[in-house]
Amino acid sequence: YGKPSSGIGSLACNETYRANMGITPWAYDLSELDPTFLRELVLERTEGQNLTVLSACPPCTGFSRTNPNNHIEDDRRNSLVARMADFVEALQPQAFVLENARELIRGKHHHHFAQLVARLEQLGYSVHGSCHFLSEFGVPQRRERALLVACRQPLVLRTLDDLWDGFTIVEDAVTVRSAIEVLPPVEAGEAHDMDPCHVSPSIGGETTRRRLEAMPRDGGSWPDLRDHPRRDEILTPAMLRSIEQGRFGSHPDVYGRMWWDRPAPTIKRECSHYGNGRYSHPEQDRLCTVREMAILTGFPRSYRFAGSSLSNMYRHVGDAVPPIVSHQLAHVISWILTGEKPELKDTLLSDTHLSAKHLTRCA
Repeated sequence: YGKPSSGIGSLACNETYRANMGITPWAYDLSELDPTFLRELVLERTEGQNLTVLSACPPCTGFSRTNPNNHIEDDRRNSLVARMADFVEALQPQAFVLENARELIRGKHHHHFAQLVARLEQLGYSVHGSCHFLSEFGVPQRRERALLVACRQPLVLRTLDDLWDGFTIVEDAVTVRSAIEVLPPVEAGEAHDMDPCHVSPSIGGETTRRRLEAMPRDGGSWPDLRDHPRRDEILTPAMLRSIEQGRFGSHPDVYGRMWWDRPAPTIKRECSHYGNGRYSHPEQDRLCTVREMAILTGFPRSYRFAGSSLSNMYRHVGDAVPPIVSHQLAHVISWILTGEKPELKDTLLSDTHLSAKHLTRCA
């Protein structure tokens, strides 16, 4: 029900879920909810049937390397990872899946992951955890995530690696161009007539507008303007200091344009502002729209984003597990439960940029 870092219900995530799935989520804080009470709720909704699959995505804020405090402090919210085992114990699902930041497995606070795995194994589950760039599975974005799949023994454990065995994605299938080039142009701050989600924020000020217009198309960024005749007018003081010192670090991504023929950068929850990353359109002078960001995160083109604010719609995209991947994970779980391996082409989510033509056999 929202994220722990936000006010309860303030992000309106449940409204988006309800608009697309036709199901009203329960609104409980999982850090406080009694697992046995959740079991009672589930049994009531399923008319007494045990849960088959449990899917979890504890907050990644306390693990992500983008938060410098995580190199020092162990965020209290990280304890929600191991707490997932309490819900597994209460609900006894046949299968369990979890997604989080790469650092869940490889970071400073990976002991939370180790505790979860140990508990699951004690409960009689086979467990597999690994890190992947999700472009391996067709997401046109450079997004590295930790994925865990577990199943109750004696079921045979399967993973996305098993699903993709012998196949790979053709390189140009996971580029910005392949995903969003066909979308019609729109002006900043104006929604397309046929798609209210094909909208981006208005450009806040004239200086930002001039900076964006001056940046080269297809991957340009503000360091490309260091020799611009009006650089002192269109660059911020911080940018000018970086130029003087010759130290840029990751700052060139701020206000930068995406490249057409590369995957998008990692689209994070605060992707609704030019200053938070390389989120500008490769050619048009604006931030990528909610629809474009969603497609680059693997959402179906017809997916609806609800909520009272444009910034919350962007957060729904940035916080999401890419649906292209979750759809494939659902087929992996079906394989575990039935013993029947699906055809890879049948696991590709419809109404996205990805199709069977983008699959190729490994050499």
